[in-house]
Amino acid sequence: MTPGRDPGRGPVDSGEPDRLYVVTGGRSRTHEDSFDLVTLVVSEAEPARGMQSEHIRILQLCRRPMAVVELSSYVGLPVGVVKILLCDLLDTGLITARHPSSAGRGRQLPPRETLKKVLLALQKL
Repeated sequence: MTPGRDPGRGPVDSGEPDRLYVVTGGRSRTHEDSFDLVTLVVSEAEPARGMQSEHIRILQLCRRPMAVVELSSYVGLPVGVVKILLCDLLDTGLITARHPSSAGRGRQLPPRETLKKVLLALQKL
């Protein structure tokens, strides 16, 4: 047994580099800049038979809008790996992705003084 390793965890869920290589199909970078940490992802289809288990888990989790960083936490994989998997799903039309700032376009921000008051209140916490 490897020192410091949880004996209840198997090689599939250990997060070791060889496992991540298999999950991403050997890719180490995404081909798109569609995703950052706060990009909201929503499933557009149900998982299909024969899909990779990580893709299935992402589709199940994204039945409601979920941020990339949140997905990474729930799936238990590094953000970079999750972005690669999300690109696969986006390319096949199984998910949609939207940055939260695009939802507020055309809306006016609160007055600057209000934002300052909120910031000061948060700092006092």
